[in-house]
Amino acid sequence: MYFSRKDIDSLGHLYKINLINSVSGFKSANLIGTKSKDGIPNVAVFSSVTHYGSNPPILGFVLRPTSVPRNTYENIKETGFYTINHIFQSIVLDAHHTSAKYSKEISEFEKTNLEEEYLGNFYAPFVKDSPVKIGMKYLEEYYIKANDTILVLGEITDLYIEDNMIQKDGVVDLIQGKIPAINGLDTYVFPEKKLQLAYQRPK
Repeated sequence: MYFSRKDIDSLGHLYKINLINSVSGFKSANLIGTKSKDGIPNVAVFSSVTHYGSNPPILGFVLRPTSVPRNTYENIKETGFYTINHIFQSIVLDAHHTSAKYSKEISEFEKTNLEEEYLGNFYAPFVKDSPVKIGMKYLEEYYIKANDTILVLGEITDLYIEDNMIQKDGVVDLIQGKIPAINGLDTYVFPEKKLQLAYQRPK
């Protein structure tokens, strides 16, 4: 099938967002945990978490337009801290439900079987039993004028990983943790095989 830009613009709304959200490839499946300055926890599913550098360790994610309330963004701006937690097989349904739009006074932890967990002195909640839990400190943000979204960058300050997932070379084996990827907006895919290749040098 061929789609010109004119074709894309003329597609039905749901068909178009499904097409464009899935055409880029598999995306990460994460829950971002925050807590308001008033102490109300929040957790929401995101598929846009991306590595932006290892020294310092920086991850970023994209927020949709803030023309409507975005509790995750508001809490991060208020407190400066948030967590990124990998979704795993047994919590997929509850994790996906966090995409529902609840008011700021309602915690998604109360509306699902997800459990909040506090580690060390970190302000924001982690998701209990997540095999990879990442404590983040807000660094900076970039407004993307083209579609009125925001790229949020944060620094990893705390990192918890299940022992059996870390290989000798430092690679985190996500398959071992039964961690899915997201295809489009709502399809969760669980990898079964992998091919790990050596670092490449010029021949």
